[in-house]
Amino acid sequence: MSKILLVEDNEMNRDMLSRRLVRKGFQILIAVDGAQGIATAIAERPDLILMDMSLPEMDGWEATRQLKATPETQAIPIIALTAHAMAGDREKCLDAGCDDYDTKPIEFPRLLTKIQRLLGSEVSA
Repeated sequence: MSKILLVEDNEMNRDMLSRRLVRKGFQILIAVDGAQGIATAIAERPDLILMDMSLPEMDGWEATRQLKATPETQAIPIIALTAHAMAGDREKCLDAGCDDYDTKPIEFPRLLTKIQRLLGSEVSA
């Protein structure tokens, strides 16, 4: 069972996405800000991180940069989740170290495809 860390400060988004991922067979870890996301990633070593980019305290861009600069977490794939869908936002996420990018509101089948590609496993939509 793959372990996914969901770093999301919005309770409704967190609840909806985590329930859907659990139904697909994933183990879900939760963090509500960037600093907690980093601490959880180091302690739990998830297989993949879903990172909201607009977080309180430490945003997703800074959290991603720190995770990719830390030897224990640099190989963990990170998918940016953001409402920022303007030209250049995808590149900004990738430049911060994210391995992929998805826009909110989340289209679950599309996100599952990206998760599957990064984990190299079969996930049914």
